[in-house]
Amino acid sequence: MRLKISESKNSKSLYVIRSTYENGKHSSKVVERLGTYDELKKTNDDPIAWAKEYIRKLNEQEKEEKREIIVRFKQSKYLTKDKQQHFYGGYLFLQSLYNQLGFPKIYQDIASRYKFTYDLNSVLSRLIYTRILFPSSKKSSFEFAKNFLEAPAFDQHQMYRALEVLAEEDDFIQSQLYANSKKLGKRNDRILYYDCTNFFFEIEQEDGIQKYGASKEHRPNPIVEMGLLMDGDGIPLAYCLHSGNPNEQTTLQPLEKKILKDFNLSKFIICTDGGLSSLSNRKFNTRGERAFITTQSLKKMKGHLKDWP
Repeated sequence: MRLKISESKNSKSLYVIRSTYENGKHSSKVVERLGTYDELKKTNDDPIAWAKEYIRKLNEQEKEEKREIIVRFKQSKYLTKDKQQHFYGGYLFLQSLYNQLGFPKIYQDIASRYKFTYDLNSVLSRLIYTRILFPSSKKSSFEFAKNFLEAPAFDQHQMYRALEVLAEEDDFIQSQLYANSKKLGKRNDRILYYDCTNFFFEIEQEDGIQKYGASKEHRPNPIVEMGLLMDGDGIPLAYCLHSGNPNEQTTLQPLEKKILKDFNLSKFIICTDGGLSSLSNRKFNTRGERAFITTQSLKKMKGHLKDWP
């Protein structure tokens, strides 16, 4: 980089420029405008000398950043016992997406409504990263997160306490994430897909929302049912968890009412399989600006519908 002085009839301006070589041609690029000679004269006795010294420091800094670094290892040296020697950095790209979706602000808002002292944002971010990179139990996730470049800012018992807060603020988190995702790009939320699944628990008696019901895997264990709404691009929009004993058809309308209210989303086509296509659900989705698409067995259709071209 070097100094360039551009003179006009009434003033003299100082620039930092860099020589470039593009498409077989030499040219120069302005890196920084330092100001006019008269402006710099107010703070420096000799603006030209000051500018040259400033550029010299910039060149030294640039050279230092480009210098080759040699790291030497000694095979005979023993590793220090009980000292961490390696770290995982694969979560950093997830951290960028996490921040773009506004998670830190969401949990800052939640924390303002409670009196806990642990870092809720640190808890959930680590649970999300480990769920993607190393799916395992909460305890194993906590141990795995200790290998990150940034150690967890919470204890294991605080992680379990945070789960109650996350469950309580579930609807708020979902609605805020939907709003934040729309700032990153257009959501295909005019077409929604809905289906249910369930999770079994290896317990012998019902407990809380863990109830005996029709298991997808035909297991004789208490289950919890989950309903998921996805947009037209297959990106999750909202979900609900409920006990495993009700008919899954009854789960659709409460979730739709939630997105009508919290997501301010009223115009869409809901797509389901035949198992969720009850008369009540079809009627509900013929109101307002909503519509529905569903599957239906050809064998069970009435004659005039089979003959419909």
